[in-house]
Order: sequence, then structure tokens, then C-alpha cells
Amino acid sequence: MHLIVCMKPVPKPGTVKVDPETQTLKRESAELLLNPPDLYALEMAVQLKEKHGGKVTALMMGPPNAAPLLREAYALGADEMVLLSDRAFAGSDTLATSYILSRAILRLEPFDLVLMGKASIDGETAQVGPETGAWLGVPSIVQIRDLRREGERWVATRITDGFEEDLEWSGPAVLTVEPEANQPRPPSLKRLLGGRNLEPRVLSAEDLRCDPEKLGLSGSPTRVLGVFAPSYEKERVVLSGEPEEVVEELVSLLASRGLI
Repeated sequence: MHLIVCMKPVPKPGTVKVDPETQTLKRESAELLLNPPDLYALEMAVQLKEKHGGKVTALMMGPPNAAPLLREAYALGADEMVLLSDRAFAGSDTLATSYILSRAILRLEPFDLVLMGKASIDGETAQVGPETGAWLGVPSIVQIRDLRREGERWVATRITDGFEEDLEWSGPAVLTVEPEANQPRPPSLKRLLGGRNLEPRVLSAEDLRCDPEKLGLSGSPTRVLGVFAPSYEKERVVLSGEPEEVVEELVSLLASRGLI
């Protein structure tokens, strides 16, 4: 069994910088961490490996400084580490990202399942999973809470619109995993020590035989017109006078600001 877990490096809050020309995040200069929702997908894959055998490949697209995050994935149970890194990938939106991931997954086949977190904390679109499935031509199933193998078929329980449903299928698929699915384990000390000197396999756009027109900003139909940091202004208002007058003035003030 070969399980591929797509994991995203996301900027640590407070370290994000934006390129003023492209309106995209400068991931090379940001302090990166593993996208927390992806940890549930990795834990599900590792549990399946422990039960049925096989291997887990951690797949990540990012700048070279994302390599240490793959070693974290190794410490959490992944067996192989693959980093997709190329300047041509910079600025990719969800469509371009899913295309790049699909090219890498095809390079790594055969595979049984591709697992991802529900969404990334720096984007929250939840689009990459289904889009990757579409590029690969395999089913995509989102919001998975439970997954089990029954003979030659997979059975998944997913959360949707306030209820749960069970789905059955056979063959490869792309899944997105809910946080309710499990509790990610702490890293293994043995794997932490053993993975210190391991380097991920690095694949470029040329290695993946990508279509240049489907990469980066040129391959991204999404356009960010502006990025700004929110600002908050504080104002203190002191009310004085007789209690009845103060109450009336306070109510009027709150109503004028849409608070009541």
C-alpha cells in the first residue's frame, strides 16, 4: 500500500511578508511551520500503514527552506520525503498548485490514496484536494472523519451539512481529512534523531514535465488585487451628567454604531 500525504508549509503568524509587486506571500523569508490540518491526514495515513502495511510518502511544494518540515513529517511517521521546489512554482494559486501536485503524484505512482488536510490556515479555500483529484482523474472525497479497509474496498465516513454519510469505493482517490478524525501523535524520538541528516528528494518543474503555462502566476486564473494589514483605531468616549441622560446618550451612541 502506498499512501501519499500532501503537506503545505505555511507562514508562522507574525512572520508574513508580502511582495508589493506580485501581491503574493514571500515564503522564502517567512518562518514556516507544517499546516496544522495536514497533521490529521498524516496521522490517518500512518495508522493505515501500521494496520495494513506499506509506506507513507510526505509530499510538499515549497521553497528550499521548507525541507526541515519534511523531516518533521518523517518524525511523525512518514517513510519518504519529496519536496517540489522551483522558482517557476512561485505565485501558484490553487489550480496551479493542484496541477503541480498531480504531476508529482503521477511521478510517484502507483499509489492507493492521496490524503490532505481539510484546508490550509493561510488560504482556507479547501479547493486543492478536489482539484487534484480532477487533474488525476480519480474520485475526491472531502471532510473524511473515518476511513477503513474492507476487503478490496474502502469505506469512509464523512461529515456533510450537519449529518454523516458512508461512502464505498475501490481504487485510488484523493481525500481531505477532518480534525475530528484522530489525535496526531507526538514525534518519535528515534525518528527525530534518525531523520536529522536525511534530505528530501527534490523535484523541479522539469523533473515533473510540467506545462510552463500552467505554473506560477501565469498559470493562475486567481488574481489578488490588493493585500493590506488591518488597522484598528481606539476611541474613548466619556459620558457625564444625570443617570437618565447618560443612559439615553449611551443608547443613542450604541445605536448609531450598529451595536444595538
